[in-house]
Amino acid sequence: MNEEVHKAYEVIKEGGIILYPTETVWGIGCDATNPDAVAKIYALKQREESKSMIVLMNGERMVYNVFKDIPEVAWQILDLSEKPTTLILDNPRNIAKNLIASDNTLGMRIVKEPFCFKLLERMKKPLVSTSANISGMPTPINYKEISPEILKGVDYIVNLQQEKMTGKPSAIIKLTSDSQVKIIRK
Repeated sequence: MNEEVHKAYEVIKEGGIILYPTETVWGIGCDATNPDAVAKIYALKQREESKSMIVLMNGERMVYNVFKDIPEVAWQILDLSEKPTTLILDNPRNIAKNLIASDNTLGMRIVKEPFCFKLLERMKKPLVSTSANISGMPTPINYKEISPEILKGVDYIVNLQQEKMTGKPSAIIKLTSDSQVKIIRK
């Protein structure tokens, strides 16, 4: 796995995009602070930039680097979640502008999955995570379902099989600075 982390990091460092396994589904990712790399993902997915993507982080330090004000309920939700959960929070900073939604929010998920965690540790920056499909097409449940267009369009494919992948996208919960909670996807 360490060799795959190194290879993926080298591609990301140069502004490339990778196809990689997460704890939920196969994802397409890049350095979340690099707007050109983010634009490559939007182009590959044929996705409008107004449809924002989420970022993966590996702990509190990274979260606080992107979000200054985090409602206390965010930590409670993350602690109590039994499955991977994405939180949409207000006023992100230190992130590529083309990742930020029109309402000045950004979705983030803290990962524990070993490959993603180690890659984030190496990057010291958030990692974009979006499903490995063309916009509007079904999310592939496993590697075999990923379209040739996506496979040819990334700069590197991480060579790891995920045994513990859920095959389902994460739950999504939107939290506002004034602690309003809205469930977007269960």
